[in-house]
Amino acid sequence: MLTFPCAKINLGLNITSEREDGYHDLETVFYPIPLTDALEIKHMDPDFPSEWPCDLKVSGNVVDCDEQQNLVVKAYNLLSRDFELPRIHAHLVKRIPSQAGLGGGSADGAFMIRLLDERFRLNIGIAEMERYAAMLGSDCAFFITAEPAFATGRGEILEPADGPQGNLNGYYIAIVKPDVAVSTAEAYAHIICRQPAKSCRDIVRQPIATWKDELINDFEEPVFESHPVLADIKRKLYAMGAVYAQMSGSGSALFGIFRKEPTLLKETFADCFTFSAQF
Repeated sequence: MLTFPCAKINLGLNITSEREDGYHDLETVFYPIPLTDALEIKHMDPDFPSEWPCDLKVSGNVVDCDEQQNLVVKAYNLLSRDFELPRIHAHLVKRIPSQAGLGGGSADGAFMIRLLDERFRLNIGIAEMERYAAMLGSDCAFFITAEPAFATGRGEILEPADGPQGNLNGYYIAIVKPDVAVSTAEAYAHIICRQPAKSCRDIVRQPIATWKDELINDFEEPVFESHPVLADIKRKLYAMGAVYAQMSGSGSALFGIFRKEPTLLKETFADCFTFSAQF
């Protein structure tokens, strides 16, 4: 059985307070985009000599990794505590770049929960799948439905976004990911927690033309200071005609939203991963 975990962007990201558990409270609008990985699972033959009940192969756009530490395997192991699952082969083809702020790893883990639920008829239900996904990571719960959502808490408390889908319908998105690694811990270390003047959920309900002046990502200022190339990419996206551009999450991918399909994207950002599609 095959599925296609999707990436996400953050439409605004505000870090509102520091929590006693060491995490931070935030608010953001998660929005799915049509950039996907591919994930397939198959029954493992009883005689196949694997020491792992979930034998994972990762290929494609991937850096060196311990496959048994991948969220796909962690999702399998998490469900196997409560459900009797057969041994399986899993193949993950990565197209969503890593360390980008696009949620690729979180999507893979959440879609694995969805895939196991459907393939083996576990009948878990959406709310319970979201609970399991939240155990894997703060933004994993979003990918269970992968519908536009206003997220608070650590990113696991989800409410309908009520707006972005209609606003973005017919627009184009461009993703640019340079060969830059941003340390999330370092990005958080320079954050000053504050309540935003206006909730990002309210802003994304407004016309997109107003977003440039009001919709912000609190990570941009400290991350751009450490990595000026990211600020330059944002300027270029606006120069190409984007009506709105922003860094996604803590980076290092940036996105631009365009009324018309952006041209010369690969030529302009020749040394970067690029992707474009219509909403």
